[in-house]
Amino acid sequence: MDFLLDIGSFLLQALILLAVFLVAVAGVVAISQRKRGSADDGFIEARLLNERYEAHQESVRAVTEDEADAKAREKAKKKAKKVEEKARKRASKMADMAQAEHRPRVFVIDFDGDMQASAVAQLREEVSAILPVASEKDEVLVRLESGGGVVHGYGLAASQLLRLKEADVKLTVSVDKVAASGGYMMACVADEIIAAPFAILGSIGVVAQLPNFHRLLKKNDIDVEMHTAGEFKRTLTFFGENTDKAREKFQADLDDVHILFKEFVSANRPIVAIDQVSTGEYWFGQRALDLQLTDRLSTSDAFLQSRVEHSDLIEVRYRVKRGWQERLGVAAEVAVERGFRRLLRSEQDQRFL
Repeated sequence: MDFLLDIGSFLLQALILLAVFLVAVAGVVAISQRKRGSADDGFIEARLLNERYEAHQESVRAVTEDEADAKAREKAKKKAKKVEEKARKRASKMADMAQAEHRPRVFVIDFDGDMQASAVAQLREEVSAILPVASEKDEVLVRLESGGGVVHGYGLAASQLLRLKEADVKLTVSVDKVAASGGYMMACVADEIIAAPFAILGSIGVVAQLPNFHRLLKKNDIDVEMHTAGEFKRTLTFFGENTDKAREKFQADLDDVHILFKEFVSANRPIVAIDQVSTGEYWFGQRALDLQLTDRLSTSDAFLQSRVEHSDLIEVRYRVKRGWQERLGVAAEVAVERGFRRLLRSEQDQRFL
């Protein structure tokens, strides 16, 4: 009887694992189909962060202030509000000054980069939503976190940020944790870079690696044929026999990408000594400040709190509508990527860009 129960328990566990696997596969397939398709089924979400900061402050004041202080502060607050309303009414009577009289605005964007720079799809929509309403008095804060990834993905992300500068909208990039390699390619286009004291910046270098199974296949008498037209259509391969000529070409391509990377950083941040910082090394906040990879040490929270009294803080996010399969697929994709990053964590130079 116990034997039958053990078999039944094993079969039940196997069925559960199979169901989880099939659901995860369905989620990954759904994500891949969305990536191949359009992004028209998303929407822009904007919220005023001032209200959140004010609510937090009120929660603390409710406990720490006595009744007299609370009444005095409320009275001053009402007086300041009346003054502001009068100023707005005066401005509304003069159409040519209406735009000039609005409070400065800080539009806040988050960019959480992965190896494929997939967040660029959201970034382009957010930038496109901000540009028509932003003026020269406004500012965009990008809270950036990325350890780098593919060249073309982060090149496009940097180009999206350049759209803001071309429209004469001040761009500030805040690095609380890491903006290295492709992440720094994005950061360097900013008018100002702020970084936390132990944030990681730099890694201006290029890396690529791939396994080669040729000797294993040869040992087992397995042939792999690959036909190309064009001398360098393929250089290094997974299964073929790699030649010194192919290696030289592959290295030359990496060197050319590195040159382009250095030229991009130099053009957008000419104050850095590019030969000194383009060795592929990375630096923590204070060291990065010494090398002028950042302009000052601060967190994104400190930056926003310094603006909350005199500016409207508007967080802008592009949301993609996802079914449950896609949400599960995203979770599986993130888990796999995090596992891969753990394997590479001990070797800083394992980043793609």
